[in-house]
Amino acid sequence: MSEALKPGARIGILGGGQLGRMLSVAAARLGFVTHIYEPGANPPAGQVADRVTTAGYDDAEALAQFAASVDVITYEFENIPTEALDILEAHRPIRPEREALRVSQDRLTEKSFLRDLGLMTAPFADVTDLESLEAAIAEIGTPAILKTRRFGYDGKGQARLKAPGDAAAALADMAGAPAILEGFVQFSHEVSVIAARGLDGQVACFDPGENVHRDGILHTTTVPARLSAAQRTDAVLLAARILNALDYVGVMGVELFVTPAGLIVNEIAPRVHNSGHWTQNGCAVDQFEQHIRAVAGWPLGDGQRHTDVVMENLIGADMDRIPELARERDLALHLYGKAEAKPGRKMGHVNRMKRNG
Repeated sequence: MSEALKPGARIGILGGGQLGRMLSVAAARLGFVTHIYEPGANPPAGQVADRVTTAGYDDAEALAQFAASVDVITYEFENIPTEALDILEAHRPIRPEREALRVSQDRLTEKSFLRDLGLMTAPFADVTDLESLEAAIAEIGTPAILKTRRFGYDGKGQARLKAPGDAAAALADMAGAPAILEGFVQFSHEVSVIAARGLDGQVACFDPGENVHRDGILHTTTVPARLSAAQRTDAVLLAARILNALDYVGVMGVELFVTPAGLIVNEIAPRVHNSGHWTQNGCAVDQFEQHIRAVAGWPLGDGQRHTDVVMENLIGADMDRIPELARERDLALHLYGKAEAKPGRKMGHVNRMKRNG
């Protein structure tokens, strides 16, 4: 642990949402303090962090002061401007490193990276105009989905094409943004692997979880997932392959489709991940502590699952269910401290644990 941060060190976190909040709590358990950088006022992470800087990612002075005040920098979301990263990296190490951000910020770059690693993905093609979209449809076929190459999440920035005649309307939905066409994959279910890699190259993976989405937003993650022993091993090895190729440090979420032909990579997220929240009550070391351990240069913890868990996101009006949920046995409630419950807004999650015997 020669490069390891000692308790009392300060960890800078870009982004003040619920992931930043839970990272701050995990850091505090290990004796670290956190400094949040967030453009929006009163972020959820600010309620539990030691310090908050409220400034934009175009504020060079604020970025430099923030970086100078911390020992290492990490982040809770991918879409951080390159110019901001340039300023930050001049002062302190950024973990996970910028190559992971570069790959994951652009869907075309990400799919190409995965394909070049020899991993299976959905068929895809670059789309710059109607002509290239029509050519992509001719190659890939329909149904398909057109996505913006950057900045899409929770089903945003996407348009479904049921037939070639939908091309013009789908392209209009992209509002001029560079896009990628992806073919539909016939899969039985989606799983995700939460994987971690330390500064020393050690890799540790949590059990794959099985995901169910509603309206493009993750609804539940169930562990253990429906996988054969061989599929479970393949999923973990596949995630490790991605981490090692990127020389990654930190936690990553790897989403996979389960198909008769094998596991197909849907996408990667270079951060702690919604589908890993079950680890908070299913493992001795959860994904948030694992990430803090990795970026601080500590040994990775034991991520072995000791309990079966079903994680359920609480979205918008689900907050009305809090009184009944609070009475439920074997349920852990995790609320994010957001002031207003809006439709489609993640307000918290619950972990339902299955007792043995």
